[in-house]
Amino acid sequence: MGHGTNRVEDMASPNNGTTAPATANARETIVEIHSVCLPPKKTAFQKLKKRFGDVFFPDDPLERFRNQTWRNRVILGLQSLFPIFTWGSQYDLKLLRSDVVSGLTIASLAIPQGISYAKLANLPPIVGLYSSFVPPLIYSVLGSSKHLAVGPVSIASLVMGSMLSESVSPTQDSILYLKLAFTSTFFAGLFQASLGLLRLGFVIDFLSKPTLIGFTAGAAVIVSLQQLKGLLGIVHFTGKMQFIPVMSSVFSHRSEWSWETILMGLGFLAILLTTRHISMRKPKLFWISAASPLASVVISTLLVFLIRNKTHAISFIGHLPKGLNPPSSNMLYFSGTHLALAIKTGIITGILSLTEGIAVGRTFASLKNYQVNGNKEMMAIGFMNMAGSCTSCYVTTGSFSRSAVNYNAGAKTAVSNIVMASAVLVTLLFLMPLFYYTPNLILAAIILTAVIGLIDYQAAYKLWKVDKFDFFTCMCSFFGVLLVSVPLGLAIAVGVSVLKILLHVTRPNTLEFGNIQGTQIYQSVKRYREASRIPGFLILAVESPIYFANSTYLQERILRWTREEEARIKENNGSTLKCIILDMTAVSSIDTNGIEALFELRRRLEKQSLQLVLVNPVGSVMEKLHKSKIIESLGLSGLYLTVGEAVADLSSTWKAHGQP
Repeated sequence: MGHGTNRVEDMASPNNGTTAPATANARETIVEIHSVCLPPKKTAFQKLKKRFGDVFFPDDPLERFRNQTWRNRVILGLQSLFPIFTWGSQYDLKLLRSDVVSGLTIASLAIPQGISYAKLANLPPIVGLYSSFVPPLIYSVLGSSKHLAVGPVSIASLVMGSMLSESVSPTQDSILYLKLAFTSTFFAGLFQASLGLLRLGFVIDFLSKPTLIGFTAGAAVIVSLQQLKGLLGIVHFTGKMQFIPVMSSVFSHRSEWSWETILMGLGFLAILLTTRHISMRKPKLFWISAASPLASVVISTLLVFLIRNKTHAISFIGHLPKGLNPPSSNMLYFSGTHLALAIKTGIITGILSLTEGIAVGRTFASLKNYQVNGNKEMMAIGFMNMAGSCTSCYVTTGSFSRSAVNYNAGAKTAVSNIVMASAVLVTLLFLMPLFYYTPNLILAAIILTAVIGLIDYQAAYKLWKVDKFDFFTCMCSFFGVLLVSVPLGLAIAVGVSVLKILLHVTRPNTLEFGNIQGTQIYQSVKRYREASRIPGFLILAVESPIYFANSTYLQERILRWTREEEARIKENNGSTLKCIILDMTAVSSIDTNGIEALFELRRRLEKQSLQLVLVNPVGSVMEKLHKSKIIESLGLSGLYLTVGEAVADLSSTWKAHGQP
């Protein structure tokens, strides 16, 4: 497409969105017309290889192995599989001191939270402590984050508890419920590890930020309402997770309310919220909120022990078995009527815990300017959950609250998780009898304090200001969880997010461009007041790929643009429309449906004596247009590198032929 140099007239004027007069401020300039080149030739295998690498290996994980000796490759391979080998050789006493302090600090938070979150999942409290021992040890070897503190989390606990309890009673059929919990954990880990091994992490991107904001807020409200059972001392409470049944159960069992439980529960809740507020206002005092849950457990346990003979209104945990995690591989449930439920619960809790864990890890990595490998994190979290399912643990991941405490306490490496696990080990072996009189109300208060921070109203308000559709997605997720159910609420929000994607895909944006006076820049006439239309031209831009899902729509939309422009010209007695310029700079790809649509568009425009011109197609699009012969049908003056060159060359051609 080698055009020569042409002498043309620059006919742009400063009229706002109106046609520039052909004779106004005309001045002669020299514009060089550049050819539009084809990309370098590649075989089909080369294209497939590049595409495969871009999709599944954007980080090029094998780059560091190139030009290395076999010994170095083995060392790099071990470091890649086990990140502990990366920093282990440089580990010293100074780092150990920092990790011991942070590890003991997060242990003081992990022990009461582990017991509380297990209750939230309708599991025995001891399972929460088991889940705070084995998974952190495995993550410290496989994980790439220095600050992620691993253990049970509220959202995954709530989802597992709500999904399993819909089909199996945790009280009447406790053994089957426990089997399903461990099996769900196994499938969660299998799903997570598979995503990492197959490098399919983009799957979790379907849980958009608005979806997660609404989901976590809705789940936080449900979790908070469920804690009214412990704070009010209610014995007979609904097992449902929806807002209306929970509130109905609260007020229909008013006769069971215990003033002693309410008084003590609200008192400790106020203390926990106050310490949380202090630590948020002054991050250097992080240790206050970190230590307050364990301190509250100790104090409340002593109080209940002292008044045990005077009142029986305050319920407590009771006996907790001492000892290490018992093996549970024999309890995994791989056949039977409830297998589908275990798989579904595992996948949903796996996605949620994976999203939270990776997001938390990347948050603190960015603060310390180091990289967290998403695929390695998926494998680490997946393998630790698979191992956990065989050692009486349920779904675990990186907790934001514990990780924040770990970060503020000065953690340097994943050894802080080993220290935390060691503290939990001591508790399991020697301290379990001390939790006998721990009241359920303090567990409810700890959970309430933890989940309140999940209600991010400021983020929801920002969504409202920035993107109304994202806010709508957030509200669908929030009210879906609150009024329907936890899994269905999540499904509704994901469905709305997918609908948004489909709308963007099937109904892409098109713009009309005009020239900014004195430049070769062409921009939207609606966005830039100084951009003016060029007589005889309709300049349009498409802001998406062109393929089967939107090709028909784009064809009809461009024809509508043409009709509207002709009507405007007729109304204003302007110059006759001669050419439609299609700026394809933002068209990243095109398929056969898109090419056929361009053929059909050119044919229909020709019937109206209008010329179709394409501008700046990217390499892959240019290659397909060339192979489809559409370039030949457009002719020598049908393809240009820039809009400015197209307008200049065509205008000079019309002038040379005596056309107005």
